[in-house]
Amino acid sequence: MISVRNVYKRQEIALALWRALPRFRGECSERTFLFRIAHNRSMAWLAQKRAWVPIPEDEVVLRDPAPDPEAGFAREERSRLLFGAIRGLPIGYRQAMMLALEGLDYGEIGQILGISESNAGVRLKRAKELLKKALEGKA
Repeated sequence: MISVRNVYKRQEIALALWRALPRFRGECSERTFLFRIAHNRSMAWLAQKRAWVPIPEDEVVLRDPAPDPEAGFAREERSRLLFGAIRGLPIGYRQAMMLALEGLDYGEIGQILGISESNAGVRLKRAKELLKKALEGKA
């Protein structure tokens, strides 16, 4: 059984297709063009008919996006320890690690430091190992 609502939607889609045909530029198939028009018309209809459901106030939970003071302090402390350990690295490893922390890849690090890409990878691996040892004692 076809409802009046379904007939109305079909007529709206047919009318939208008829109006859109002069704008067809041939950049896609006719089928794709027609499906896109029908899809857009259907989505517009759904957006208009979407039911608004009120949410009870007791179910609304507002969260403060700022981190709590303890989490902020812990993050600052970890950063302080990490950068302190990085300052203790030999200069070649320290340079490679700081460039990696800036988001550079091995090739870019190698170009900046005047070394090969694989050498940059080795320096970073060794720097990470030294940092891990240094930070294990302070954790």
